[in-house]
Amino acid sequence: MKSPLHISLIAACFVLTLFAINVSAQDWLPVTQDELTSKTPEVETDADAEAVFWVVRVDDSEAKFLALKHYVRVKIFTERGREQFSKYDIEFTKDTSIKDVEARVTKPDGTVVFLKKEDVKERDIVKTNGFKLKAKSFAMPGLEIGAVLEYRFKEVYYNSAANMRLGFQKSIPVRTISYYVRPFRGELAMFYQTFNTGARFVKDKNAFQRVSMAAVPAFKEEPHMLPADQVRPWIYTYYTTLEKPNLTEYWKDVNKRFYDNSKDELKASDEVKAVTAQIINGAATDDEKLRKIFDYAKNEIKNLDYSTGVTDEDKKKARNIKNAGEVLKLKMAYASDVDVLFGAMARAAGFDARVALSGSREEFFFDPNIPHIGLTLNSTNIAVKVGDEWRFFSPASHFVSYGMLSWQEEGQKALVTDPKAPVWVDIPLTTSEKSREKRTGTFKLLEDGTLEGEARIEFSGHVGEYHKSLNWDDSTVEQENKLKDLIKQNISGTTEVEKFTIENASDPEKPFVYTFKIRVPGYASRTGKRLFFQPNVFEHNSKPEFTSSTRKYDVYIDYPYSSQDEITIELPKGFSLESPDAPAPIKEAQGIGSHEVKIRVTGDGRTLQYKRNFSFGNGGLIQFPVGSYPAVKGLFEAFNKADVRQLTLRQDAAPK
Repeated sequence: MKSPLHISLIAACFVLTLFAINVSAQDWLPVTQDELTSKTPEVETDADAEAVFWVVRVDDSEAKFLALKHYVRVKIFTERGREQFSKYDIEFTKDTSIKDVEARVTKPDGTVVFLKKEDVKERDIVKTNGFKLKAKSFAMPGLEIGAVLEYRFKEVYYNSAANMRLGFQKSIPVRTISYYVRPFRGELAMFYQTFNTGARFVKDKNAFQRVSMAAVPAFKEEPHMLPADQVRPWIYTYYTTLEKPNLTEYWKDVNKRFYDNSKDELKASDEVKAVTAQIINGAATDDEKLRKIFDYAKNEIKNLDYSTGVTDEDKKKARNIKNAGEVLKLKMAYASDVDVLFGAMARAAGFDARVALSGSREEFFFDPNIPHIGLTLNSTNIAVKVGDEWRFFSPASHFVSYGMLSWQEEGQKALVTDPKAPVWVDIPLTTSEKSREKRTGTFKLLEDGTLEGEARIEFSGHVGEYHKSLNWDDSTVEQENKLKDLIKQNISGTTEVEKFTIENASDPEKPFVYTFKIRVPGYASRTGKRLFFQPNVFEHNSKPEFTSSTRKYDVYIDYPYSSQDEITIELPKGFSLESPDAPAPIKEAQGIGSHEVKIRVTGDGRTLQYKRNFSFGNGGLIQFPVGSYPAVKGLFEAFNKADVRQLTLRQDAAPK
């Protein structure tokens, strides 16, 4: 069952107050004199704005109907705080209805300004891959420093239930945050699981349960950090017949249900067997057989989750698919059924293939000590026994290469279904060389410091998956804008893109490729008879990864990655290169990260050749405790210093 509040930050998972007052009443709660005259935040002294209270009433008492009433009061302390709340978006999806949006501002002199209904506008803010995110948007009337801002609205879900995350930590500090929850009274009872908090529900009026926290600091993201739900305080509410299920029995039951359900789905029909035999004909090894089956499932079956122009009739047929044989007949399916076909064909080829369950490291790490499958094991793939080891495949993840899963699934335990008991297997991380950014360029540096030339960038593995997911369904104009933004961000804001191509934006296996021709005025700076320039064009605008001297959370890299650069620069006539020394190689003692640069000048002194090899996360080490932050920070500073190192050209003396 989908979690309504998992839409993540539908206006930030709103919250309640400790006031024993019915906030659903039509009248606003009175603003106190202390709230109007206060000059200093209570939770964090340097806050620009602070929530006085943050209230949410979650009413799940009616079948097929869930309502959340939000009420938030914010005190504005600085101009930056005023700007932050001058415009507001309440985000929602097509499965949600936002009603009764109201807002008011109480100025320091007591004057009250109300939001007009006609000033609340609805707009699309995200639309990609069939997913649409909308917002109710409005500008706060009369907002100024010292004012108290309030807004409230009703969020409605149909055919849904209160299986959801309740988050306590917001983008601003909160003096008091509370949730009131009234569960549905049926065969199942509502329970909850806490994360990073000691808060507990207590009984309240009218069959509501209340949970609160006080003096909650703002959640501040840090570069390369753990998923937010790994560190923020939150509560998960859910319905079940068991309050504290036995872990062994719980996972045994989950395993049995999925294994039994997959029997018919993965059954290799005569047609599946015949097609499989034809596909793997001539394959000599297990890997060759699986590769052929993988390619067939990915390329010959239309994946409706990654397709444009899908008709309602196509959707209807795909929703009614019951097994792999039907996928083969239709030649189209939703993503999960593409995996089903792969599993059935692997079985037809003689492999032990089973459904495997895994979580998403992007949201929350899977923990087998938490018996909630919808919260922790929220994705599936196919496990295939090859020799003595299990290997994992998902042709359904359209832009993920053979032998890999999406980075979100790798690096954690998977439940491989079994007729007797669950088999727990670690999904390995893909090595850094498979997720690579390969950059090549041929450039010419002019006497006035202008750089011009052509370049090519290839993204493979998880890096390629990221860029494909951003570009595959974009228009040509949108793709061009993304490329220009990337170039200006990495090279220079003054870069002029004169010609470009984009290759393999929707190809599941080939690297995603940019080629472009650029001109960069002022790339090199001139002082007297010298030109100073950076030989690594692609890192010209590079900045250190970590700038803060302190850190609160562990450093966490999503996946191991690498990059290679090969650059040639034709030097301007009449100039000679001074000391073309490469920076010293950098290699962390455990081999986690490495950086090596080689610089060569041709015999005639006219062309510089630059090569760079970089990798990080080697050995599968991607998480570093906060205590090791100084060492990690220093390592990346060394990488950056080597990347932005400049060389000097001196103008030759004029011939006599």
